[in-house]
Amino acid sequence: MIEININHIVKNYGFKNILDDLQLEIMTGERVAFIGPNGCGKTTLFKLIAGEETPDAGSIFLRSGASLGYLTQIPPLENKDCIVKDILMRNFKEIFEVEKKMRELETKLIDEKSLMSYGKLLEQYEKMGGYKIDEKMSKICHGFKIGGLLDRNYNTLSGGEKTIVNLASLMILNPDILLLDEPTNHLDIDTLEWFENFLKSYKGTILISSHDRYFLDKVATKVVLIDHGKEDIYCGNYTYYLKESERRDLAEFEEYKNQQKQIEAMKETIKKLREWGNRGDNPRFFKRAHCIERRLEKMEILKKPEKKKSLPLDFEFLERSGKDVLTVDDLTISFGDRELLSHVNFHLQYGEKVCLMGKNGTGKSTLIKAIINEEEHIILGSHVIIGYIPQEIHFNNEKETVLEVARHVFSGTETLLRASLAKFFFYGENIMKKVESLSGGEKVRLKLFELIQKKANILILDEPTNHIDIDTKEVLEEALKEYQGTLLFVSHDRYFINTLAERVLNIENKSIVSYLGNYDFYKEHRKE
Repeated sequence: MIEININHIVKNYGFKNILDDLQLEIMTGERVAFIGPNGCGKTTLFKLIAGEETPDAGSIFLRSGASLGYLTQIPPLENKDCIVKDILMRNFKEIFEVEKKMRELETKLIDEKSLMSYGKLLEQYEKMGGYKIDEKMSKICHGFKIGGLLDRNYNTLSGGEKTIVNLASLMILNPDILLLDEPTNHLDIDTLEWFENFLKSYKGTILISSHDRYFLDKVATKVVLIDHGKEDIYCGNYTYYLKESERRDLAEFEEYKNQQKQIEAMKETIKKLREWGNRGDNPRFFKRAHCIERRLEKMEILKKPEKKKSLPLDFEFLERSGKDVLTVDDLTISFGDRELLSHVNFHLQYGEKVCLMGKNGTGKSTLIKAIINEEEHIILGSHVIIGYIPQEIHFNNEKETVLEVARHVFSGTETLLRASLAKFFFYGENIMKKVESLSGGEKVRLKLFELIQKKANILILDEPTNHIDIDTKEVLEEALKEYQGTLLFVSHDRYFINTLAERVLNIENKSIVSYLGNYDFYKEHRKE
């Protein structure tokens, strides 16, 4: 059964079509992942499906009677007295109204008519799941680990906590169609794994926009790439999309090359026929040449396949560090009265690529900052030059323009600087933007530009894949794989960890446990 019919949609925001004749059918029970570069129109499409915006052309139809739940990237505002429990319990508003009517009737069960009315309400209450409210609440609160937040004021929560609460609220609602726009932001790995299993067993239809490739591999049954306003459909998960996309690209390029050869051959034949016609004064040659020309004019000329634009990430360094890069010796870290890490010891050697993992709030970023500040019990090796990207990206002066920030770290002429920034997609008016107005992805690109200029021999990256699209992640991965220095990074991106990590340091019970492998190795041995 068709759950959503998207029919030749066009959406324009004044300068170009974000969506341009996009058409798609989504069947009941499908789990569809929408991917594409930032700004390609994924969120716009979700808003159109949810009815928050209307298309400039085309139409969208949902199955009659289908209920829809929408998780937005930016959590909505609530009134100042709203607590987390209110957010969750309002999903049962209709059930509570039926229950209230039942309680009122319980005092008036005096005749057959009132008994019949009570019986109907009881049947309705049971059908709506009234007896399963506590079970539902318990399952969702346990899965999303929000039991301790229930009495907290919603507006005092962090952005991540708000996202998790709204996600939990949607799961309680159990709609026929789920629209999830970046649902994995702010979820730790344990919660992610629980959520993946939950979605795989979900009975409804799910539409997901996400940059989390591991998540998409586990959950998606279909991938839709949105590029230049149009759809490209792949009937499988993310790994299938990668293989099939490469096959299609190669086939498309071969088709283009073959057509170009055919066109050249036809032009050469036309030229020869005209020469022969002129020599022999024979109109038949001109007639044949004209026929081939007409065929050429009617031919649909294929466009040359475009190469993906990519960042020129090349992390070089001037000199290598000593063999012993970092030693953490009997380190204890507290935050206020709370002890995060207790008597921790670990060691990094030159050239290692190590991922620091742990649940949210266990002290990963705090430990990274302690290393950057070279606090007591932390020993850096000889000739160590650190390059650092924090989780929350800031610049020394947020009022400066992109060009001014870049000028502080770049040694070269103004012309070379502008050319280098253009490779990072900062050109034209963009270089005069104040950094405070940049998007998350733009700030990451500018910070990567800064990092490359530093020529560091150890890179310390705290959640480096936040705010960047899949294409940029893959470019960053390739650059870091080629990097000859030492890499220490914090990440919840399991695909990224699998690609890069040779060792995992996991924070467990205030200590650090070392696993000599990537994420899949860590996951398997943690079970053991």
